[in-house]
Amino acid sequence: MQLTLEYWNELAKQLILISSLLSGFSITVVANLLVSDKNDTLTNRILKAATLSAGSFLVSVFATVQIALITTPGYPLKEVTADDFIIPRIIGIIAFIVGLISLTTVVSLSGWTKSKKIGRYTTFIGVLTLILILVTLIKINY
Repeated sequence: MQLTLEYWNELAKQLILISSLLSGFSITVVANLLVSDKNDTLTNRILKAATLSAGSFLVSVFATVQIALITTPGYPLKEVTADDFIIPRIIGIIAFIVGLISLTTVVSLSGWTKSKKIGRYTTFIGVLTLILILVTLIKINY
């Protein structure tokens, strides 16, 4: 099934919005951890996961912006087909999924800073969240 350029354009716009919001959230977590006095192994792992998440979502934003620009009516360079933006599609979706995995890792690890009981709870919620997100993404044709 061949998707229309209009569909790709709308999909790109939605991914730009989602990735931008999640990137901003991840950057906020990174900034808060950088000014924190904590310097233990768990905090550093959360910082690394949040940094990977922020970077991945930023890459996803710029990849999908390219798709949105190419698929906008009136694109001046040439007649566009879906094959013309394969690289941004691949980079964008991989970056988006890496960002989701990293962000749910942050959620999963966050509770361990308080206690084992809360850590188990946040890990369960993080894993459940990731599974449900990935199940819903399977229905989207890239």
